[in-house]
Amino acid sequence: MPATQTANPPTFESVWAGFQEFREGMQEFREGMIELRESQKETDRQMKEYNKRFGEFTRRFGEVVEYMIAPNLLKKFREYGFKFHEAMSDRVFSDDDNDISFEVDIFLQNGDKAMLVEVKTKLTTEDVKDHIVRLEKMRVYADLHSDKRTFLGAVAGVVMTSNVKKYALEQGFYVIEPSGETFNIIPPSGKPKEW
Repeated sequence: MPATQTANPPTFESVWAGFQEFREGMQEFREGMIELRESQKETDRQMKEYNKRFGEFTRRFGEVVEYMIAPNLLKKFREYGFKFHEAMSDRVFSDDDNDISFEVDIFLQNGDKAMLVEVKTKLTTEDVKDHIVRLEKMRVYADLHSDKRTFLGAVAGVVMTSNVKKYALEQGFYVIEPSGETFNIIPPSGKPKEW
């Protein structure tokens, strides 16, 4: 079977012109990709800056909440039979020899009991789980330092869903939530958990 011939076969010049057009298109594509990457870098930088500022704002707001709640916790917990005589904010516990380190937002104590209070602007289930781990570390730390006190937990949040509140109460925590110009303490479901 004879080969068919094209009516107008491509010339060297037309192939070269097509190749040049393709190269120019690829160059434009590369330049567009570079611009897109630069634009993405700028967007990433702006998002990083926004996240940093928002994090600082929520941290500061959390500190304000801590300082509003801490002085009145001693009095409020007396209503539940706890006679704590000292409230400390941002208490750090550290034992390098045993690789234990953690911070407590508000630490209430007396001779035989102590309460660790976690304060969040928006309390989540993960925050409650983290506080359980913190109380477990507190028990280990206390045992290593011959501290035989009983440890209790409480969580405070300016914003929390009903599911988070229910979960915290089921875990044996006291829940502290705002109420008008003051705050309420809700006792846990059943007996408060002790560590």
